Amino acid sequence: MRHRLAERGVDRTLLLLVPGVLFVVLLFAYPVLYGLQLSFQPAEGGGPFANYARFFSDPYLFDTIWITLRLALPAALINVFASIPIAYRMRGRFRGKRLLTTILVVPITLGTVLTAEGLIRYLDPVGWFNKILALFGADEPARLVHNYWGVLFSLIITGFPFAFLLTLSYLSGIDPTLEQAAATLGADWWHRFRYITLPLLAPGLAITFCLTFVLAFSVFPSAYLVGLPQGETRVISIAAYEAAFRDSDYPLGSAIAMIMAAVMLAVIGLVLLWRARLYRGATGGKG
Repeated sequence: MRHRLAERGVDRTLLLLVPGVLFVVLLFAYPVLYGLQLSFQPAEGGGPFANYARFFSDPYLFDTIWITLRLALPAALINVFASIPIAYRMRGRFRGKRLLTTILVVPITLGTVLTAEGLIRYLDPVGWFNKILALFGADEPARLVHNYWGVLFSLIITGFPFAFLLTLSYLSGIDPTLEQAAATLGADWWHRFRYITLPLLAPGLAITFCLTFVLAFSVFPSAYLVGLPQGETRVISIAAYEAAFRDSDYPLGSAIAMIMAAVMLAVIGLVLLWRARLYRGATGGKG
């Protein structure tokens, strides 16, 4: 076996990829392809594209795309931009760095349900936050949960650790001697960051945005627990869930899931296209 592979010019180490490929096929490719073909089998008939036509012709379903984008895009942008200055400062050595890093990534261990429970406890009209506002003379409690803001806060809390860790890893890969050389030539902090660090970091930020966007776009528990699932936070994942498990219309639920994936891929494609153009511009259009 080994000699035959060697004679055919096949690297035997590639065999190590077989378990991973099987895992992807069985747990990702097959469910996606099954859901895709199921979406073309409408329960009520009307042709293979009836479910898609129903989604785009029904404002109650179609508007879930914009509701989800209205949550996911700001959450992803806030997480990415907030992670830059913090990661930039923490790439160096200072006392308490390990403790601060641990505090920043703790929300990863909490999960969306526990985070939502905490937001309800603290931001509810009778929660601690509004009690503090009342001490300072607030006439009415701030409505920060069971609406758009509650879901947005939840997405920021749960998504920031991922953005921070990714940004920190990209920043750590930038050679600090580049900034040191610019400093010896008289460049201040802002110019060093603007013309050296940021251009080198931008491709990594694009990937960070894509991952945090996917995490935010697939929001489900937060939209139910701290949002208004039948109103301003009725995201597309809720529409897919209700179609499949409340109405037992699995083909429609599959079609909504396919549309959800298509929207995510479209946004990711635009970001990666920008990243590719940015890279070509940085390298003078070579390669």
